[in-house]
Amino acid sequence: MSNSGDRTGSFDANSNTFAMTNIIPQAPDNNQGPWAGLESYCRDLVRQGNEVYVICGGYGSKGTIAGGKVNVPDRTWKVVVSIPKGENDLSRIDANTRVIAVDMPNANGIKNDNWGKYRTSVADIEKATGLNFLSSLPQNVQSALKKKVDTEVIPDPVPRT
Repeated sequence: MSNSGDRTGSFDANSNTFAMTNIIPQAPDNNQGPWAGLESYCRDLVRQGNEVYVICGGYGSKGTIAGGKVNVPDRTWKVVVSIPKGENDLSRIDANTRVIAVDMPNANGIKNDNWGKYRTSVADIEKATGLNFLSSLPQNVQSALKKKVDTEVIPDPVPRT
């Protein structure tokens, strides 16, 4: 689910974004709406001098495509860790590090929603997916970050038509 626009450093890096291992079926209003808004916001964080670590996926099922071989998830989620550029990243992440977690419906009708509407905690995404995030961090830092829900003020998206 790595965006093609974020992988323009080489032909191979960009081509890899179109591999089926990087793709899940998304409703057009999800993909072109709040999901795209969060991708753009993450690019802004990088332009402001931050590094961002992103992991994302889907869960649940709205059915399948490709003869039952590909699940269409009911929800899409993303976890973003943002830290100022520097060295030895793990040692620079603490309980005050900004973590953005979103859980969005994979549905039409949300195209003009601000991605901030779907903010949640990492713990809630873990509960929904059965995955364990931030596991390379010390337990006390993990616990603090997993409970937080991002509250930074974000710009309203440009309405998409």
